[in-house]
Amino acid sequence: MHHARIKRREYAAFTRSTLGQIPQLKSLPPDRMLEMDAVSAVLPFRVNSYITDELIRWERVPDDPIFQLFFPQPGMLDPADLERLVSMLRSGVASPRFDQAVRAIQRRLNPHPAGQMELNVPSLDGEPLPGMQHKYRDTVLFFPSPGQVCHAYCTYCFRWAQFVGLDDLKFASRQTASLVAYLKQHHEVSNVLFTGGDPMIMRTSVLRRYIEPLLDPELEHVSVIRIGTKAPATWPYRFVTDADADDLLRLFEQVRKAGRHLALMAHFSHPRELDTPVVQAALRRIQSAGAVVRCQAPLIRHVNDRADTWADLWRAEVRLGAVPYYMFVERDTGPKGYFEVPLVRCYEIFQKAYRRVSGLERTVRGPSMSATPGKVIVDGVSEVRGEKVINLRFVQARDPDWVRRPFFAAYDEEATWLDQLKPAFGEREFFFQRSLRAMKAAGRSAAYGHRVVPRRKHTIFGHVEWE
Repeated sequence: MHHARIKRREYAAFTRSTLGQIPQLKSLPPDRMLEMDAVSAVLPFRVNSYITDELIRWERVPDDPIFQLFFPQPGMLDPADLERLVSMLRSGVASPRFDQAVRAIQRRLNPHPAGQMELNVPSLDGEPLPGMQHKYRDTVLFFPSPGQVCHAYCTYCFRWAQFVGLDDLKFASRQTASLVAYLKQHHEVSNVLFTGGDPMIMRTSVLRRYIEPLLDPELEHVSVIRIGTKAPATWPYRFVTDADADDLLRLFEQVRKAGRHLALMAHFSHPRELDTPVVQAALRRIQSAGAVVRCQAPLIRHVNDRADTWADLWRAEVRLGAVPYYMFVERDTGPKGYFEVPLVRCYEIFQKAYRRVSGLERTVRGPSMSATPGKVIVDGVSEVRGEKVINLRFVQARDPDWVRRPFFAAYDEEATWLDQLKPAFGEREFFFQRSLRAMKAAGRSAAYGHRVVPRRKHTIFGHVEWE
């Protein structure tokens, strides 16, 4: 078999409470360890032995990109906040006061960007479904409760609030029945994305309870099941030598035999994550079970903010049978000041990397902002009517009519997010803003703002179509 040479590894996680037990950190000075402790009190920290033993090049720490990707860095907090927390830790301040200081910092870090709480939560029979999001017409996101943790936490995670105990800011659902009922009422939905956290943290027997109901013939309009995961990068043993790895692949095969497309939306941030024999074995096994691996990651300062890094990443993905899918812009949440890259610079990096690869790697889209109105692509910099502008367009949107409609922002070398841009040509606002205000006022998005009448089903050449 493909994985005959892969030695099984028992999963062992390190968190804030066991940070000092990581052998490779013994050489770091005490002050640096104290800073890491302070940062990990505010932002989630979890890493495992595969990352520490096989991915990080410790002789290059702290500049090693994988170390930056998973370990707390002092620059992730405002200097005054970091100094205050370190001082409290050093003086042994009582836990309640320290916890209060931590919570105050967390609340200032924009825990749920892009209208996730206000606009994305759908309802069923007048009752909200808090473990789901329906931002775009065709796609529903589902957050299974047992999947709201990861094998390791990326330092730049835009869903960091899921993992730090801010329960009022957490998406999670145990209600598969509600998901099925909602989908039966919304025949416009063709894609269901299981996300988190990381659904691949769940045992296969648990994951099966969420996925199998979607294979019901009554839900034929749900033609695509997606699983958002970083497990192939952070714990590839999940697909190779873990006790239920074979059962997981049988579940993948079951989805395919039911006539559904199965996509693993894999999160690879750096080409080194694709280098090890076990990750390559994992990708082979996933693909052999009929799943398609599509790869995405944000462009992050200190980790992958070089064109060569992205070109190498896309080439490696294609070589291993995966599909480059998205380059994202770092979201305006959490430690964004440490990781964000100006939009103009994001485009320059994307364009340089894109022109260095072949057509097969050019399936990738980006740089893309997952902003409140939708996914906005930074398409370039132009001069129009004598004015230097940033070209933008929606690749996905709350209102499908906005998709692929070009619009222009005044040139700005410093802007890192959509809300920092101003319309070009002296316009008062971007074309979508009036409609977006109406959605916010109504508390509903165009995607799911009304119950859609089920489409009539008919068959063409034996294939089910929906009008």
